[in-house]
Order: sequence, then structure tokens, then C-alpha cells
Amino acid sequence: MTAKTQEATMPKAFTGKVALVTGGSRGIGAAIARRLAREGANVAIGYKSRRDAAEAVIADISRLGAEGEAFAADVSRADEVKGMVAAAVSRFGRIDIVVNNAGIGEYRPLDQIDRAFFTRLFEANVLSAIEVTQAALPHLPRPGGRVINIASRLAFDPMLGSSIYAATKSAIITLTHAFARELGPRGITVNCVAPGLTATDMAAAIPKERHEAVAAATPLRRLGQPEDIADIVAFLASEDARWMTGRTLLADGGMT
Repeated sequence: MTAKTQEATMPKAFTGKVALVTGGSRGIGAAIARRLAREGANVAIGYKSRRDAAEAVIADISRLGAEGEAFAADVSRADEVKGMVAAAVSRFGRIDIVVNNAGIGEYRPLDQIDRAFFTRLFEANVLSAIEVTQAALPHLPRPGGRVINIASRLAFDPMLGSSIYAATKSAIITLTHAFARELGPRGITVNCVAPGLTATDMAAAIPKERHEAVAAATPLRRLGQPEDIADIVAFLASEDARWMTGRTLLADGGMT
């Protein structure tokens, strides 16, 4: 038997499981969806507006031998969150893994912060993670359910103008720790990944000079790739991470 044949016949980590990945149509979310599908998971991805991008990810999931479906939802709206989760359960019959990846990244200096800006970021980045987790919770296996949140290294080291965005990610880290304590007795783990600057379309709006400065200041001398983050999420979703909960893993190439 060749090495390739052996690999093809080995059981996959997530065979028979279903993952819900919010913000799964592009960037880190799309990489996470593909990574989990490669290991056998069927994947429901939530997206806000880019139906074409979502369908491209679903096509990739199909090519990987798994099933996928995309559900349009604005995760800052509670009714749409509930509808997305209900539709995913109706389609796949279960949810084993929740990845709270959806969010927005907007920066403003202190003198330009207003109530509307603050509310928009906290609803999209924090309240959404709470409400997605609440909606999915009745469907998560006990034991064995996994909740994985995506934060940012800026929670530890905010840059100029990032105060409110960084605060939302700090909140996610605190919620991760608190929810892990609450859900631990049910056998559900809750963990978090805090990426550094990652080469996504969102990062493309950041000046090239900033990219170069970050890469130069990073011990590994490069920016993160979406797949770097997806691999860590796959570990946290796996049985190998069964004894880890309430933790935030910095994934920034050693910069922080």
C-alpha cells in the first residue's frame, strides 16, 4: 500500500461532524471552512453579502469530499442569527463545532469615535458571538461540543486608531474564558485564536508599508496566512484538544 493510499483510507478527524463557520465566505473564515472539510466535516458557512464568494467556498468543500451549504445572515441581527442556525440544523441535522469568525475591522482615532461607531463594532464583533453561541448551544453534543472564537493580537497590543476594535477583541477573549467555565460541566470546550496581521482581502486595505513593517518586526519574518489560523482552529476543534478550554492562542508569528 502506498503512502497516498494509506492516507486516503485513514479515518478523518471530523467525519460525521458538522461545523458552523460564520464569516466563512472569505479570508480566515473560508480557510477554516476548507480545513475542516478536508478532515471530513460537513460545513455550514454564514455570510453577509458575497453570495458568489460563499458559493466558491462551497464548491471547494464539495471537491474535498464533504458537504457544504451557505446561509446569508447579518450576525449583528439576532433574528438572522437564529434563522441561520435553524437552517443549518435543518440541513445537516446537528452542529458539533461553532467558529465565531464573523466581524468587522474599522479603526478611528479617539476624537472621531461616536456612539454609532462603538455600537456597530460591538454588535458585529461581540454580541454576534454571544448570540450565535446561544443559538447553537442546544444542538452541541455534551460532551464533545466545540466553540472557537476569533479575536486579534490587537487585544494585547492595540495600534493607533484601533481602540474600539481592540476592545471588542478583548471582550471576546474574556467571554471565551467565562463561557468555558460555564459550559465545561457540559463537556463543551470554548477556546479562542488571536491572529496577528494576516494576508486577507481585509488586510489588503492596509498600506504595503505597514505589511512590510509588521513582517520585519515578526520573528518569523512574514505575515500570517489564512491557512496558518485554520490549522490552529482545526486543532482546537479536534479530540486532541479535549483537555484545553478557556484559552486564547496568539497566532502572530511571535510578534506579541
